[in-house]
Amino acid sequence: MGANSSSSNTAGSVHDFTVKDARGNDVDLSTYKGKVLLIVNVASQCGLTNSNYTELSQLYEKYKDKGVEVLAFPCNQFGGQEPGSNEQIQEFACTRYKAEYPIFKKVNVNGDNAAPLYKFLKASKGGLFGESIKWNFTKFLVDKEGQVVKRYAPTTSPLNIENDIKQLLELS
Repeated sequence: MGANSSSSNTAGSVHDFTVKDARGNDVDLSTYKGKVLLIVNVASQCGLTNSNYTELSQLYEKYKDKGVEVLAFPCNQFGGQEPGSNEQIQEFACTRYKAEYPIFKKVNVNGDNAAPLYKFLKASKGGLFGESIKWNFTKFLVDKEGQVVKRYAPTTSPLNIENDIKQLLELS
């Protein structure tokens, strides 16, 4: 294991990060302490968009009152499938898919300019292609303490994550 040159190596959990919401306001992720998080890089023009946004909304609706938050991070690094402005992205997700969960400012998830949160997520749970995010709708499940528990491929249906969420909520 080589030394990690990113600032993410000083973070102990997801709760150590501050990110920007779609309006550019700072959001301290420590406000989500005690909640199970599903962090997803989203895109509005991907072949996986309809099923993922639909099922993310279903999961959120079912578990938001039990301690689950879905955190959506738009990303335009895969096939240019998220070209819109932050406002357009939020309107798309909220209007078309009734997304009530937070949608953050568009970020890079790979490369030198990857968001520090994503550097941390990838370092915590590498995927099939090492640390790189392969495509839109890669999902990270985070426990109540802010630790990354599992990483799911873009093709993993959000509803197939439900049992893992229930385990972290201690509902199963």
